[in-house]
Amino acid sequence: MKRREFLSAATKVALGAMATASAPMLWANTKASTMLDEIRSQWRDFIPQGFSVVSADDKLELSKDEWRERLDQPLAFDVLRKEATERPFTSPLNDEKREGVFVCAGCDLPVFTSPMKYDSGTGWPSFFTSIPDALETKKDFKLIFPRTEYHCARCGGHHGHVFNDGPAPTGQRWCNNGVSLRFVPKTG
Repeated sequence: MKRREFLSAATKVALGAMATASAPMLWANTKASTMLDEIRSQWRDFIPQGFSVVSADDKLELSKDEWRERLDQPLAFDVLRKEATERPFTSPLNDEKREGVFVCAGCDLPVFTSPMKYDSGTGWPSFFTSIPDALETKKDFKLIFPRTEYHCARCGGHHGHVFNDGPAPTGQRWCNNGVSLRFVPKTG
């Protein structure tokens, strides 16, 4: 990656992280809240017939060697298991517009649906909300200022960071490494 491209991407991420924490609660009005509840509750409607849904309660713990064998790309291992970040604008999932579900590339736990996705312009697949209980968060100080990192609730794989500069109805941007996801299109 060229230095200029890296600095441009880093600036976009930093600006997103520094978005005002006092952003208005966009989902506070009843209509937006109802819409969000529907999007979150209807996630199973986007699961293809025959796809076996795993539960976050069914924890997946593997050794480092088992993870290397399970993940088909070295970058997927680095991102999911070592909290690395893929280069922006490299994921084919940025352009994914079909109906379906995005699952964790490490363990197949459904984490997002196609209606939750939007184009943030940051170069990473972005979502304004997630499937309930699919992701867990923690504070991350790797870039000095605090960010909220999120990971899969089932396997602990790193997915990305959530920022407060997204669209209504949540005002959130769940900025995800594409290599941490697998898209399963809805059929029929």
